[in-house]
Amino acid sequence: MPAPQGTAANGFRTRQRYLFQDNELAESRWLLAKACEEDHVTADVTSLGLFGGVASRLAVRGTFVARETGVACGLPVVEELFRSFGPGVRLSGDCLDGDGLSPGDSLLEVVGPAVEVLALERVALNMLGRLCGIASGVAEWVAVLQGTGSQGSELGGGGTRLYDTRKTTAGWRYLEKYAVRVGGAENHRMHLADQLLVKDNHIAVLEAGGHWDVATQVVALRRSSPGLFLEVEVDRREQFSEVLLVGVDAVLLDNFDVESVRWAVEQRRLRAATGAPTPLLEASGGVRLETLRQLAETGVDRISVGRLTHSASDLDVGLDIVAAPIEGARK
Repeated sequence: MPAPQGTAANGFRTRQRYLFQDNELAESRWLLAKACEEDHVTADVTSLGLFGGVASRLAVRGTFVARETGVACGLPVVEELFRSFGPGVRLSGDCLDGDGLSPGDSLLEVVGPAVEVLALERVALNMLGRLCGIASGVAEWVAVLQGTGSQGSELGGGGTRLYDTRKTTAGWRYLEKYAVRVGGAENHRMHLADQLLVKDNHIAVLEAGGHWDVATQVVALRRSSPGLFLEVEVDRREQFSEVLLVGVDAVLLDNFDVESVRWAVEQRRLRAATGAPTPLLEASGGVRLETLRQLAETGVDRISVGRLTHSASDLDVGLDIVAAPIEGARK
């Protein structure tokens, strides 16, 4: 069966490559249930008072509209909202997640009972504003990286890649990371179970007990979690020199300044020239949009930025009622 108008082949209003899948859908359903519960959408006293009785047959046509430039994101969530809590509402439109937006552009058109559309308006706008905001902000960062080169094995000269972190809103992990992908960046680990990442506090605990030896710990981690990607965080040059020799998949350069990142890239190049295996290099900590390109031009493979999610601003999205109430609300 062909996909409905404005809907990708996977059944959601999103580009296939962004992978809005089971985790995102399950999180959407949980968040929407909580949002509708806290907003008492079934007890909208204003709408029920105005559109009750005979007026309950009145339907409206409305359009979710971008008020500023950005990137569309969150349309599958809004689809699920109306499917679950506004069954009388029909949705249409050609916009898909990942599409660029200009002020006045339509994201989604709705036709249905006024009482359903207006009761769910704020929940829909909150979802769209948050997810469009993340995707739009990420797209600005990604644009800065266009044309940067890398000597890393991950990229083969294709450019430095931008990654998010686990600095997400509780309960929004999969959706916020989905919005990062829609904006054009990559996801770092989704949770604690899918990648080995030895951070500074792991090292501090082991050092305090006299148990830290990077080579020994790498062997132990490879044995305990075979096949998992292994990354070690360092915050000093001497730490990097030790970790470079022990066969990890990546080294996270925490709060290294640009010159220190350039130094680490050169040390990795010199080791690679001997035929020895070398790790990916990831810069993180204190990264700002103004310094992003300079950091990328060191040749580092990855740059991870927490503010992609934890400091994102909502995109201004509104609902415009574009047709007077009409009879015949339901399908």
